[in-house]
Amino acid sequence: MMKPTVTIVVSPRERFSFTQRNLESIYEHTPQPFSLIYVDGGSPKHIQSYLEAQARLQDFQLIRTDCYLSPNQARNLAIPHVSTDYVVFIDNDVVVGPQWLDYLVQCAEEEQATVVCPLTCIGKNLNEIIHLAGGEARIVEELTEEGIRRKVHEKHYFVNRPVAEVKDQLHRQQCEFAEFHCMLVRTQIFDQIGLLDEALLNTREHIDFCMNVTQAGGTIFCEPASVVTYVPELPLNWADVSFFLLRWSDAWEVSSLEHFSQKWDLPKKDKYFKKRYKRLGHRRHNAFLRPLVRRLPFGKDNLWLEQQAIALERVINHWITNRYSQKYANRAVACRLLNFPTETTTATPQRELVAPTR
Repeated sequence: MMKPTVTIVVSPRERFSFTQRNLESIYEHTPQPFSLIYVDGGSPKHIQSYLEAQARLQDFQLIRTDCYLSPNQARNLAIPHVSTDYVVFIDNDVVVGPQWLDYLVQCAEEEQATVVCPLTCIGKNLNEIIHLAGGEARIVEELTEEGIRRKVHEKHYFVNRPVAEVKDQLHRQQCEFAEFHCMLVRTQIFDQIGLLDEALLNTREHIDFCMNVTQAGGTIFCEPASVVTYVPELPLNWADVSFFLLRWSDAWEVSSLEHFSQKWDLPKKDKYFKKRYKRLGHRRHNAFLRPLVRRLPFGKDNLWLEQQAIALERVINHWITNRYSQKYANRAVACRLLNFPTETTTATPQRELVAPTR
């Protein structure tokens, strides 16, 4: 068997219940040799047992922590174990299509690209609605009366458009950012830019990474021949709900936005940040809270009830974040504003895993 040139790193995005379907799609649609590292950040017992069984069956590396992880922390746990030319980061709620990895590697080889993203769709109906087909992300400087002003320029290509409607316009092209739903990365770039920024707890981590790649002289491409689908769903069990609420907590988002603005010398008064501060909690409220309220017999079109539920949820969310921080207060600090747990690892029977040294 040929030696793998790609390591696939699967990490939790916002829930655990999609784990089996995600993993099965990878093995079903990836015939070429690959290594796989699965980072399991505090999944419930039945998911943990499933992953341990699959690690024995498929002979992949399983890294587990006893706590939830931010996305970049999960990915950083895997990067020191990667020894292949390429690494693919993929979330645990993504379904991949046929030959998805072949197309990504082919693009990277032919274009000498540092990063390649697939056509990423969204929804339960696979491969129908575009979530991302590449985009633009850079810092621009404008001359104002007050002097030079730095701001973020960000644009998504074909977002929310039906694939069938724009199929003739989809072609391989160089772009400026990819998303961590799924992206292939030339592993050597981490020798230049270091690991992913763990202070970005839940937002802007893909923009930060891609701008770092560009600054280091790397290139980014979108290859729409490779198709994957991000499948968001309402979290309905406690393990999913508790992780989802922490993952998209106000505290994590504020911390991430403040760090991103300071790191890239961006004014927080810019509309780019004002928009995001104004929409704090929108993922929790739109994807979780509002659907639940509207299922109540008296909840449909009841704006007052929605507002009361949102106010109560913010209090609960603040409590959840503080409780999580206090629970792991005696662990090493992994971000600027919150006490965050250090990693622990479990081993598959085939090999012992050693936690990376920080």
